[in-house]
Amino acid sequence: MYLRGMVLAGLGRHWIGRIRLALALLGLPCTVCTPGIRPAISCSPSQCFATSTCHLYTTSVGTMPSAVCPHIKSRCPVYPGSKIKRFSVPDDKVSWGQSWPQYSPVSYTDPSITKKPAWADLDVGAFSPKFNALDGKVDRTSFEGNYTVEKGKPLNPRGRTGVTGRGLLGRWGPNHAADPIVTRWKVDAKGKKISHPASKKPVLQFVSIKRKDCGEWAIPGGMVDPGELVSLTLQREFSEEALNSLAASPAERAKIHERITKLFKSPGFQVYKGYVDDPRNTDNAWMETVAVNFHDDEGSSVSELPLQAGDDAGQVRWVDVDSSLSLYASHSHFLEMVAKERHAHW
Repeated sequence: MYLRGMVLAGLGRHWIGRIRLALALLGLPCTVCTPGIRPAISCSPSQCFATSTCHLYTTSVGTMPSAVCPHIKSRCPVYPGSKIKRFSVPDDKVSWGQSWPQYSPVSYTDPSITKKPAWADLDVGAFSPKFNALDGKVDRTSFEGNYTVEKGKPLNPRGRTGVTGRGLLGRWGPNHAADPIVTRWKVDAKGKKISHPASKKPVLQFVSIKRKDCGEWAIPGGMVDPGELVSLTLQREFSEEALNSLAASPAERAKIHERITKLFKSPGFQVYKGYVDDPRNTDNAWMETVAVNFHDDEGSSVSELPLQAGDDAGQVRWVDVDSSLSLYASHSHFLEMVAKERHAHW
């Protein structure tokens, strides 16, 4: 079972996250090793989140200050989808405020980006983007506030990553995404909620996809198209990735649209809005997201639809929400906040 692997892989992450949180609350450095001498960064970090509000969705879960911990997945030794090795950046050199004349990052932009697809920016110098602003239909503002632009290129607001350029990301600066977290209660054959034997709390399930690019399980989501409302992105990405609506017949597509619209018109809980510690991040391009939970409380909307993976997903299934899960990027932390909001097992 794939969940068994998730359990084993997630144990270290779970306890490291608790240690980091405790240290942060005490005002101590949040690294669990000696700062400045860590030789390599693994790709399974704990995350730090910025407090945010959104007028579209209800919010009630507090989050950690954004500057408590340095990003970690953004410093994975080898850039994803390539053999490019990042310049090693220790924790105490992540901040741009730390002088580091020896910093010599590798420049890398994936060939898929240099081929100039319609959804990607041109090279800096070939056009004049308006950073920290709405540039035509492209939103180049950051949830982190205004970011620094140096020599015509934006600087990652969370600090150094060991790679310059855009990597796998299409936009210079923030690349905006939306992550719909669709949940339901786990029930028995009679429709009664199932409680976890340890916590005695009801168990949530969420729709999870297995990413084709890295093989990790994740929340279905994707990029916000230029000029697109985030609310529409959330609905579109879930339909395409988890229900494969693009391949459905007209009749099936109509049924999917009806059920999805019903769920996504319900009051959503905004889980997070801000910077994402993503392995694709570089010094000049980074991921930001809005993650919103849509809960099928009665199990009468998407719960009754058959899940089918879209083109960007290898597999899709309902997965029990549990602290042992090891998921892509910041997704485990998003689910922890959802479980707390729903008073469910974690």
